[in-house]
This record gives sequence, C-alpha cells and structure tokens, in this order.
Amino acid sequence: MSRFRFRGAALVLLLAATACQRGALQPKAQLTTTAQPVTAAQPADPKVEAVVAPYRLKVKQQMDEVIGHAPEAIRKNPGESPLANFAGDVQRERAAKELGQPIDLGVMTNGGLRAELPAGNITTGSIFELMPFENELVVLDAPASVVQQLFNYAAPIKMAISGATYTVVDGKPTDIRIGKDVFDAAKDRTYTIAISDYLAGGGDRLDFFRALPPRHTNVLLRTAFNDHIRQLTKEGKPVTAKAEGRVKF
Repeated sequence: MSRFRFRGAALVLLLAATACQRGALQPKAQLTTTAQPVTAAQPADPKVEAVVAPYRLKVKQQMDEVIGHAPEAIRKNPGESPLANFAGDVQRERAAKELGQPIDLGVMTNGGLRAELPAGNITTGSIFELMPFENELVVLDAPASVVQQLFNYAAPIKMAISGATYTVVDGKPTDIRIGKDVFDAAKDRTYTIAISDYLAGGGDRLDFFRALPPRHTNVLLRTAFNDHIRQLTKEGKPVTAKAEGRVKF
C-alpha cells in the first residue's frame, strides 16, 4: 500500500510539473457512459447463446442425474432434526475413513443446511441445493472443556449431536453420553469432532471452536453426502433419516 501511495504521489508531482511548463492540463478525450439496463426482456445474443448452450446442457444433465431414492422427505426442524442427524452421521463416517480412526462426534447445525432432501428421486442437484457452499469436512481435536461448551450451546435449542445422547433440564445438558461412555468435563481427555470448516471457524456462534486447529480431509461436505447416497443406492438401500431421541427433555 505504501509503495502505491508513493508512486501515486510521484505521478501527481510529475503531472503538476508538466502543467507548469505547458500550461493547464487539457484532457484530449473524455469517456462517456450510457445507462443500458439489463432485464429479463433483454434479447439474448445468438452468438453468445451458441457458445453457452452446450455447457448449459452438460450442467443440466449432471444436476439431473439421479443418485438415490428417499421414501419420504428428509427435513430439518427446530430441535433434533432428521436432516442434521443424517449430515452429522455421514460426516463422522467419512472423516473416520479419511483419517483412519474412529470419530467421536459429528456436528451440523440446521443453519448449515440450506435445503431439505426431497421424497422420491434425489439428484446431484439436490445435493448442491443442500450444500451450495465449498465447505470442507474437517476434524477438530477438542478437550473435554470445549466439548462441554458444545453441549451447553446445543441444549437450549435441543440440537442433536451425532455420536452422543443427552437430556435437557432447565435449558442445560445433563446425562451426556458419548458413544456408550458417560461424559465428564473434568476428565483430561480429547474428543474428535467431524465438522465443516465454516462451523469450525466459529460460524453459527460456535466461537469456542476457533482456537482449535482443524485437521483437513480435503473432502467437500457436498462430496461426502453425494458419495454416501451413491453407496446406499449401490447396496440397494433407500436414503432415510429420523429424529430418534438423541435429545431427551
């Protein structure tokens, strides 16, 4: 920035000196603009359309590809959400595969999911609507104190966390169990959490994760969901998810 300012100042001085020698600066040409509003009624340029059409067709074919089938819509809702359960479970499964180790928890907020999975055919386009952002699946190594903060965040909104169950009493988490083990925030233990890089960076007010360095899988969440559904289809299984009592109150 300082280099740019220096050069800009030097240019001003040079122009000023030239003006003193030759008289006032007189621009030889002046740019003019004309407002041309672009609306849906604007006619398409045939040449541009001819270039774009093959690419548009290819994208449409890819987005319309059927990758799985859901007997009923997989929805998100306040509290424990079938769609968030689905996403969190897939995250844990894929992260375990990529890093070659079990993953304790999977975290996905309702706000991180932009659409629901429809009943009937699920297409590649359905996955892009669900996860339109380039979010990467990462893993956090969280001390018990941070995991306690996670449950403190989840309890008031009754948000489920993949790999765990708990009970909400007066808006606070109790009887937290991770896997089959009772969780104790006082124990000196580290837990692995599969999560999006957005949430790991403090998105959706998960600020307590910011200090934890993420381990990268180099897998987009969208890819993880797509691959999981394709594998279910390959095995002849439908795409299903439900709220199954991971949060009690």
